[in-house]
Amino acid sequence: MKALVYTAPEVMELMDCPVPEPGPDEVLIRVAYSGICGSELSGFLGHNSLRKPPMIFGHELSGIIEDAGASGESHGLRRGMRVTANPLVTCGRCSYCLGGQESLCPERKLLSAALPGSNAEFVKLPAEFVHPLPDHVTLTDGALTEPVACGARVAELTAAGPEDTVLVMGMGPIGVFALQAVLLSGAGRVIAVDLSDDRLSFASSLGAIAVNPRTEDLAARVRELTDGRGVSAAIDAVGAAATRRQCAESVMTGGRLIFTGLHQADTALDFNDLVRRELKIIGSFAYSKANFRQALDWIAEGRIGLGDRMEIAPLADGAVWFDKLIRAPGREIKVLLKISELQDVI
Repeated sequence: MKALVYTAPEVMELMDCPVPEPGPDEVLIRVAYSGICGSELSGFLGHNSLRKPPMIFGHELSGIIEDAGASGESHGLRRGMRVTANPLVTCGRCSYCLGGQESLCPERKLLSAALPGSNAEFVKLPAEFVHPLPDHVTLTDGALTEPVACGARVAELTAAGPEDTVLVMGMGPIGVFALQAVLLSGAGRVIAVDLSDDRLSFASSLGAIAVNPRTEDLAARVRELTDGRGVSAAIDAVGAAATRRQCAESVMTGGRLIFTGLHQADTALDFNDLVRRELKIIGSFAYSKANFRQALDWIAEGRIGLGDRMEIAPLADGAVWFDKLIRAPGREIKVLLKISELQDVI
């Protein structure tokens, strides 16, 4: 099969690789689309300890079942079925899995990190992590289920109600999906922050108040919008030291800081200030199985998405897009690599 392989920092090569052989509990999927994730961009630069070359990236996917096997059939899966997949493979036995916190499973394995990913013509997963797509959901939208699930988890942890104002830092895919998920979950108002006016215009179309720190004083704007109190919760979907500090400076006393961006490992925060204001610091990593199902439901209901902000590119251009998304991102919010020509809707 053809696969885009990360072979060294800032090097992706299109290579011929063996087709995965599914085990007795696994399903083989012919991949239609595979999204480029922000965490993989840091991996591409060599900044992610979980991603060591050689590695096939990709964990946001849709496709068609090539081989369901006996286990797949017991899960209602069959050859030719249009599917997406939860790429966070967990044990199902530990206290975290049994408690609905699968993202904290000590045995978790993610496609594109511990397991070969979906930037290839075929990928295999355990049958229990494969989800059929409703007939009306396109393969392109189906490939968004995983990042939408990340947004659903952020919204769950934010726990905002109609009286709350939430700030979302960064209008990349996770920030945009977190923004939509927070609104769908009942938040009264959302402030979207980004350096791109083009991305902020999309956030405004979703119902957010847009702020560009290059042209506005963010702290002053937050005070203005919240009568001087600060936001109830601030979500950092970037993961830079500066954006984490800006979130901490924007949140009200007693408020929540939700950190989901993973761009940089180290950040200096004024912990005396965090202690005195009793801020709640919450990490949001991946999602639970319930979050993944919620994401697929929202997509099927047409309640969440990216509209015309998706770019479709051939797998052969994958290396170019990894470089472009790091050095010169444009109006696109999500890039999907088209792996195979498959029927889009039934």
